Amino acid sequence: MAARTARRAPVLAPTPFTGRLVGELRLRIGRRSGKDIATAQYHQGALRVLRPHYLDDSAQVCYTIVNPGGGYLGADRYGIEVEVEAGSSLLLTTQSATKIYRTPQGEASQEMLVRLGSGAVLEYLPDQLIAYRDASYRQELVVDMAADASLVQFEILTPGWSPDGTLFRYDQLRLRTQVRVEGKLAVLDNLWVQPGDQSLDSQLYLQQATHVGMLLAVDARIDAALVEQLREVAYRIAGQQRQAVHVGVSQTPTAGVAVRTLGTSTESATAVLMGIVNELRERLRGQGPVNLRKY
Repeated sequence: MAARTARRAPVLAPTPFTGRLVGELRLRIGRRSGKDIATAQYHQGALRVLRPHYLDDSAQVCYTIVNPGGGYLGADRYGIEVEVEAGSSLLLTTQSATKIYRTPQGEASQEMLVRLGSGAVLEYLPDQLIAYRDASYRQELVVDMAADASLVQFEILTPGWSPDGTLFRYDQLRLRTQVRVEGKLAVLDNLWVQPGDQSLDSQLYLQQATHVGMLLAVDARIDAALVEQLREVAYRIAGQQRQAVHVGVSQTPTAGVAVRTLGTSTESATAVLMGIVNELRERLRGQGPVNLRKY
């Protein structure tokens, strides 16, 4: 009888993160036999992914990030590295909302590094980020992508419940997104929300809004005409919501679109941003709408 050879897990390059991490996740996606799969993955601590699944008849794989710890605490550091190889497609989401609790030991943080090869697609569509009383959080997303790759990602920021029943009691949320195309800086997006800031600019920006949404898509096929069509889609969906939501849609300096929403509910922000995602899926790749099947 021939000896059975043990399968070895693919070897990933050394971790790009420094210092102690509460959770680390590293995932590489490639296309094999006409289907997108994980060609390498690694996790440790309070981050991991569920088994992959496929939401439609395309080859795109969907992975769901899980935090078994239930939330981020003071001075927690998380690292996520994602690589989508040439010609592959990944839809990445989360199992539930990301919760940021009180951070008296220092701000919680997450660093995410993304590499997209030629013709690669990444749709990063997490559930909302909920910041509770006295919470401070910083998020860094760095994307290196080929000129013909496609990136779509959004975030929705919401206030958590406070003991006195009031909202908007967290300290600050800082989200910085940097996208490089063929090694050159293409988009730099900074979102810094400080609800307690009493400055005139802060008051005019937030007004009575409690929920902030943002979407960024970078794709060589997104031109001024498509941005205008996306703006019409966003306004139409916003007008259909039970809770009022304000929307801004702008073309990025390179081929892409940036969207901001201000409102009072997660549902209205999600409806607008997911509407943009679905419009891009249909126009750029001929895919149907996203159905994450979480409930």
